[in-house]
Amino acid sequence: DFCLSRGLGDVYKRQAQISAGTFQDLYLGDYWSISGVNYLIAGFDYWLNTGDTPCTKHHVVVIPQNHLYTAAMNETNTTEGGYVGSQMYKTGLDQAKQTFANAFGAAHILNHREWLVNAVSNGKPSGGAWFDSTIELPNENMMYGSHIFAPASDGSTIPQNYTVCKSQLPLFRLAPQYSFTRSYWCWLRDVVSATHFGDASSFGYASCDSASNVVGVRPVGGIC
Repeated sequence: DFCLSRGLGDVYKRQAQISAGTFQDLYLGDYWSISGVNYLIAGFDYWLNTGDTPCTKHHVVVIPQNHLYTAAMNETNTTEGGYVGSQMYKTGLDQAKQTFANAFGAAHILNHREWLVNAVSNGKPSGGAWFDSTIELPNENMMYGSHIFAPASDGSTIPQNYTVCKSQLPLFRLAPQYSFTRSYWCWLRDVVSATHFGDASSFGYASCDSASNVVGVRPVGGIC
């Protein structure tokens, strides 16, 4: 049932089922309502077996129904250093990580391996590496099922678009109205140009914005 609300007590009840990978009585679109935040169930075992070190823990993918707060990607309009080099990655997600930890317990936040962009050349991702990952901004693939604004190969330069998050989150495939929020336009982690990162517009279209603009933070994470 889409949008079946579950309280904090249900989280503790379901943790053994999640850990075992049975996911009994958990469905896409259900949500846990904790401290005023609705955490939508957006997928199951999305990162299982991915990474240079395989992710072996069963997990539920959750994303807030609305943005948690607003912040800029960088103080100036630059994507230098990519997502990993951004102010958002370095400190801007700290509040979100704490919010998730308070809601589900730090020990139950999935830590897996992600390939993330850490260099940009001529407005295109040019470098990346494996990083430990817990709570991150989603990318265009997760929201839309494909790249929209992220640079594509022009036949000579291959952008650094390697990612384990290569498919749309199942909830958004079945119910695309949840892939954006009317509350605010929200950042994505994709480098679009030398000055812009991707975002998901509050009007329901794919978009991008200057890095110094204050935009919604709607991160995604795994609960194990």
